Amino acid sequence: MGGTGPHAREVAQYGGSTTHSAEAAMIMVHGRGGKPSDILGILPLINRPRVMCVAPAAANNTWYPFSFISPREQNEPYLSSALSVIEANVLELLELNVPLEKILLLGFSQGACLLSEFVIRHPRKYGGLLALSGGLIGPLGTTWDDVHADLTGMHVFLGCSDVDSHIPKERVIESEAVFTRLGASVTRVLYPGMGHVINPDEIRQVQRVIDDVIAAD
Repeated sequence: MGGTGPHAREVAQYGGSTTHSAEAAMIMVHGRGGKPSDILGILPLINRPRVMCVAPAAANNTWYPFSFISPREQNEPYLSSALSVIEANVLELLELNVPLEKILLLGFSQGACLLSEFVIRHPRKYGGLLALSGGLIGPLGTTWDDVHADLTGMHVFLGCSDVDSHIPKERVIESEAVFTRLGASVTRVLYPGMGHVINPDEIRQVQRVIDDVIAAD
């Protein structure tokens, strides 16, 4: 449990390493219609057992009801509640003495959008953002010129199909520009003709970022 609003009473699931042996931690956020066990299900593919993972749960399996490019007010109070849950997860890890720079944020689809938005609303130098089929939240035409933060040294990976029916590629490119402006080290890949899935190259990108975060002093 954690956070406020409609998602606050949902119970997270855990995977990976224990707090005593973990060398990094990762908050893993499922997509629309999913559940924590779905996103934790990719851990065998990632194959980084030294990472402790926490996967929060959305009420009714959905973080917010409408598209991520709908007017923000249509997705309230669910969006604010979802962001508060992620903040509670971050604070939990910090209380467990996980350094901020060793905390990774990985999400798929709606979860990727949520975590992208979380980073600019709660800007800290996290170890990395791994947004698989997602981007910053806001209607078409949104600009983020009012967002000011120093994300220097933070890894950001944005991976998505170039024809994703849920995530316009333009929003992925816009997200790349925002995170680059804020100083993050950004890798963005648009995969030709891919479905709304996680592909092997994205898993390799995730492994690369995890390895860099673990190795960093």
